[in-house]
Amino acid sequence: MSTPETPPVLQRVLASSTSLRILASAVVVLFLYYAAGVVITILLSVLIAYFLDPAVEYLERIRIPRTIGALIMVVLLIAVLGALGYGLYDRTTAFAQDWPKYRGIIRDAFGNIQGKIGSIEGGVSDITSTNGASQHPAGSPDIHEFLVTGLGSLYALVLEGTFVPFLVFFMLAEKREVWHGTLQLFPVTRRTQVKETLEDLRDVLRDYLIGMCVVTLVVVALSSIFFLVLGLDFPVLLGLFSGILNMVPYIGAVLAWFPAFLLAVVKYKSVSHFAVIAVVLTSIHVVAQNFIAPQLVGRQVQLNAVAITISLLFWGWLWGGMGLILGIPITAAFRVICDHIDSLKPVARWLSA
Repeated sequence: MSTPETPPVLQRVLASSTSLRILASAVVVLFLYYAAGVVITILLSVLIAYFLDPAVEYLERIRIPRTIGALIMVVLLIAVLGALGYGLYDRTTAFAQDWPKYRGIIRDAFGNIQGKIGSIEGGVSDITSTNGASQHPAGSPDIHEFLVTGLGSLYALVLEGTFVPFLVFFMLAEKREVWHGTLQLFPVTRRTQVKETLEDLRDVLRDYLIGMCVVTLVVVALSSIFFLVLGLDFPVLLGLFSGILNMVPYIGAVLAWFPAFLLAVVKYKSVSHFAVIAVVLTSIHVVAQNFIAPQLVGRQVQLNAVAITISLLFWGWLWGGMGLILGIPITAAFRVICDHIDSLKPVARWLSA
């Protein structure tokens, strides 16, 4: 029995619809790339507002006006971040002053490796090179790229530092107005569905942020104690780096090795010591991510390992370091939205499978 063929008109409609979706996706990606500073600022503000909202609600229950409560929490947040920044700056400055002590040792330790890499590069260059000299002045493209990247990062940092506190304050102080105005954007028949979606988003993002903050503090404490027992210089600074990198699943555990290796070169020469650092740090991160985080965050995020890895690759490629930090909450929010739209429920099931 032969199967009925798809009419040519329907084929053209399906092909046109697919092309439009691909084109729309490309436009969205380009917008996210070129408007990274603005989009990241808004996303950070939303996440911080979700994080602080329970405290503002508590202040409101004890008869402190919501505007005053929002102002108190934003000021406290700025004070805490300022204290952490000052402590990090103080430790970093101390490390910079001691850098001459490390520089010679590190140069000797990695001299042989650089020599071997250079010989390999020279052999490859002899095979692939057709001209004796480069067509462009050496170093100029790298310097130009470094300046452009640095200025872009500085602009994004200034934008976030300037606007995030104000956005967070207004989001907290005018939460009900913003919530009501968002519902008004949708038809009456869909407002219940939109309200349920927003409530689920609030729960997922709030649980994720609170859980990750607690896990990060645990990793900072355990890593700092380990570095202190090991006798490394600047144990708290290394612990802070380890805790921050813990926010990046999987690869953060490996990236946390290298700051410790950098300082361990001065004290240790045996490979076994570096192996101990790698094993212990990886163990701390694995325990935090697989035993502590699930108990605190619960099953709200509901993302499988493949989805997490792909999201890290995509958002890291798009926004760099901030993409690695924001990739998981963005993907979790996308999963919640897909779970409330019938046509996208298969996508939600795949993300949480």
